[in-house]
Parts: sequence; C-alpha cells; structure tokens
Amino acid sequence: MTTVRYRLGAQVHDLTTRTLVMGILNRTPDSFYDQGATFALDALLRRADELVQAGADILDVGGVKAGPGPDVTEEEELDRVVGPIEALHARFDVAISCDTWRASVLDAACTAGAVVGNDISGFGDPDYLRVASKHDASVIATHIRLQPRVADPDPHYHDLVGDVTAFLLERVQRAEGAGLAPEQIALDAGLDLGKTPAMSAVLLRESADLTDLQYTVLLSASNKRFLGELLELDIGDRREVSLAAVAYGVSRGCRIVRVHDVEGSVQVCRMLQAILESREVAVS
Repeated sequence: MTTVRYRLGAQVHDLTTRTLVMGILNRTPDSFYDQGATFALDALLRRADELVQAGADILDVGGVKAGPGPDVTEEEELDRVVGPIEALHARFDVAISCDTWRASVLDAACTAGAVVGNDISGFGDPDYLRVASKHDASVIATHIRLQPRVADPDPHYHDLVGDVTAFLLERVQRAEGAGLAPEQIALDAGLDLGKTPAMSAVLLRESADLTDLQYTVLLSASNKRFLGELLELDIGDRREVSLAAVAYGVSRGCRIVRVHDVEGSVQVCRMLQAILESREVAVS
C-alpha cells in the first residue's frame, strides 16, 4: 500500500490508512447548504465546537461561496475570516484551513493561525503559492474549468479524467517550484466546479487516477449538486448519499474528506481505516 503524508502545521500525518476529516465552517450569508446559519461569529464558534467534539481534524473557514452571487470585496472577505480564525486558533487545538483563492486573504489567515490554503481556483492568484511558502503552509489544489463565481452551465472536455489530472499535475509543479514539499500538497478534482452531475460522478468513480499520483487527494462531495441531481434529492435529504460518497472515495484512496456531517464521516473513515489495517495484518 502506498504511503501518503500530509502536513498540518508542524505535524506530518501518515495517511496510508487514515483519513483526515475536514469540517466546513461557512462565514457566508448565502452558502448553498446552510444559507448563512453560521455567518454570525457566535454561531460559527458554536458550530466549530460541535465539529471538534465530533472528531474533526481540520476546520475549513470560508468567507466567499464558490458559486455566483453578490460581489465580496477583499476587505469584506478579510473581515469575514481573519477574526474567526484567530478565535478558533485560540480555542481549539485543531488545524485550521482557509478556503480562499486570494493570496492576501491567505496571508492574513496564516498570520492568524491557519496552516492550510484551500484554493478552488487552482492557484489563479499568481502570489498564492509564494504566500503559502512564506508561511510554510500546506495547500489544496482544486481543478476548475473557468474560475470561482463564474457560471459554467455547459462544460466540455476532450478527456475528462485526463484533463483534470493534467491540470492538477501542472499545479503540483507550480507548488513544488515555489518551495512546497510533496507532503504539503493535496489535490481535489473539483466536483461540481465546471462539471455536469455525470462528470462529477465519473471523477468520483475514477478517484484512483488521482490517488495513484501519490499525493494526498481531498474529496469534497458533501451535499453537492451532483448528488442531488443524480438521485433527485433535495439539499436536506443528501446525508446518506454524502456518506456513501465518502466511503467510496476513501476506498479508492482519498485521504482528506471535506464534509458537513463530521460525526458520520468520522465513523465511516474509522471503519475504512480498520478494514485497511486488518488487510495489512492479514497479508503481513
């Protein structure tokens, strides 16, 4: 079994069989899932406490939703995420990720205590990796066909899995060229980002194409549109299928899962870990 490692701050995690669970904290008034339920700081901190108690390894704080919506200025994004990250860092001994594609926001977030930059733009900001390297932060490189906040209703690919893989490998080269170690780079296929529901399903099915690259692979499928459209499920009815996606992705080698349901995902991931480790014992 291939050894995979990912760094969170000073700690390097062996993810050969273990999966890190990343709990989502939206500091947005218009997220597709919770519609602003954790926009107020007190509500965000209460939710963070629930996620930590449920076993989250990482708290992912985002101040701008990925999809189209009202413009959020750099100043407003900074106001939404920096204070909460400072508060989370003071309260919890859990790694913090900042979900941002702006280098300036990553810079301030790392100063406040974040150790991961989760960038759905695929490093569209030319200063992003320089800032990550400056703070010795880890990063997540996500595939997107256009850019965040831009609608992409009719995406086309020459070779879906091959195109996504080539895009992410090029981002790996950029990250390593900026001085980041392989253990500081994770890859995300970007389900729902410039993909039809069928395309997202194919990328989930073929997760091993990315995990075979021997970098940590993050799966972000929780409650997403493709799950709802494929199975005709409203947003409040996607818990079980989201957990099924986690189980499938982990079985195919994904080693970080970004989720809303931390408690259920922790149970799934620990069960998969026990199965994988039992297999190691059986063949050793």
